[in-house]
Amino acid sequence: MADTNPYSTFMTSTKKMHVKLLFAAFSLITGCAPAPVVPEPTPEPGSTTVYLVRHAEKANLREVDPSISEEGQARAKALASRLGAAGVAAILTTQFRRTQETAEPLATTLGVTPEIVHAGRVGDTDSTLAAVLRHRGKKVLVVGHSKTIPPLIQALGGPKLPDICESQYSNLFIVYLPPSGSSQMVRQTYGKADPPLGAGCSSL
Repeated sequence: MADTNPYSTFMTSTKKMHVKLLFAAFSLITGCAPAPVVPEPTPEPGSTTVYLVRHAEKANLREVDPSISEEGQARAKALASRLGAAGVAAILTTQFRRTQETAEPLATTLGVTPEIVHAGRVGDTDSTLAAVLRHRGKKVLVVGHSKTIPPLIQALGGPKLPDICESQYSNLFIVYLPPSGSSQMVRQTYGKADPPLGAGCSSL
């Protein structure tokens, strides 16, 4: 089916860059190889910087809409510490409490009211992309889910990544959208390190 996304002009990237970043990111998420040193690019004037994280650890896995646990609260504070001086101007969360609670310490520190974008429906990636691009030229934090962060990275012009595994919470993806040309993605971590992945890694 032809791409009818009106934001496709922002999603261009060279094949070489995609292959290189896909290999690096996949290896990092799955734990199949040592983490390579990926230099963080210097954004051009007018660039948009998008920080993307999965929500912090959940308190009760049996609840439909659980809060984050004490461990998750510590991670949320670590996120606020990591991005507190980064210049974040907008924060996007989903309708679920775990994303809102993950963003809360940073939002409180910055005095920013998070915007809620829906997750779980067909077309939600495009809607979230549109919300991000309304803040073009600024720095934006997106707090999402294991299955929503990878497609949004791809929509922003980054590589196609697998779903984030259930036990993984420390990934901090950063996508740079210059005023023109190709997007770039780097992956960092924050807070407590994740446990090693088992052979039967499952995603949300």
